[in-house]
Amino acid sequence: MLPRISDSLSFLYLDMVRVVQDDTGVCAQIRVDEQRTDTVYIPTAALSCLLLGPGVSITTRAMATLARHGTSVVMTGAGGVRTYASVLPDSLTTTWLERQVHAYADTERRLAVAVDMYEMRFDDDVPADVTLDVLRGMEGHRMKTLYRLLAQQHGIGRFRRNYHPDQWQEQDPVNLALSAANTCLYGIVHAALIALGCSPALGFVHTGKQHAFVYDIADLYKAEVTLPLAFALNGSANPDQDARRKLRENLRLVQLLPRIVRDVQALLNPDTTDTEQVRTDRRSVDLVHLWDPKAGVLPAGVNYAREQS
Repeated sequence: MLPRISDSLSFLYLDMVRVVQDDTGVCAQIRVDEQRTDTVYIPTAALSCLLLGPGVSITTRAMATLARHGTSVVMTGAGGVRTYASVLPDSLTTTWLERQVHAYADTERRLAVAVDMYEMRFDDDVPADVTLDVLRGMEGHRMKTLYRLLAQQHGIGRFRRNYHPDQWQEQDPVNLALSAANTCLYGIVHAALIALGCSPALGFVHTGKQHAFVYDIADLYKAEVTLPLAFALNGSANPDQDARRKLRENLRLVQLLPRIVRDVQALLNPDTTDTEQVRTDRRSVDLVHLWDPKAGVLPAGVNYAREQS
């Protein structure tokens, strides 16, 4: 599975293979039986993010080639439902990180991103003079309504969202399934943000946690991905395990990756067209630059001693 999206970012998920470097390139070796091993070559030069699931081993030579080609490597759980660690190449552009920081540091722009998230999430317009308190109230009302509708559809009485990690097994099946499914969703969103070079910690609605932006972006998809699944598992004997397994089936969350990338880009730079996004891809950034508060970005590799004398 190698989905392509408008800004040339692509993702490849692997599990139960050995990734090595041979004389031709980086390849995934798959043991078919005791006598035969199949080899599939990985297009590292055209790949932005490699997701390594359980059972994957990778050699130093292969990692060096991936880094040289500017490919991010993310270690994940099965089907990408966890993000444990990542290795980012030096060539990964800071374009989207800088846009995230600029929007985060500006109070008005930060509120505008929060409003855009609400409109993207609920497909509804927000009054021009809305405050964050009002926006949170609108979001809470929408979610309560959605909980009530899903509860009615599945014949469940009154439902209330509760999350108590210290009392995990004492929760009702829907809350158990929803907590487990949301954790899986956080993992795949985290992988997408890492591939873009964004900071998972700088959220626009959530704050104070290293995964604040992960929670922001994951909220965009919960009503579509995790909530219906959780309510459907109300009668399950192991709702948390079933939720994780169903999200892994057919790599459902991995298929969400290109959409997450597009949505993050639209939030951080809403006036940019798809064509312009192609030009800001990491492969177009050849050199590091210098920052100047008055002149803006200046070229590196220049001796400025004469200008200062």
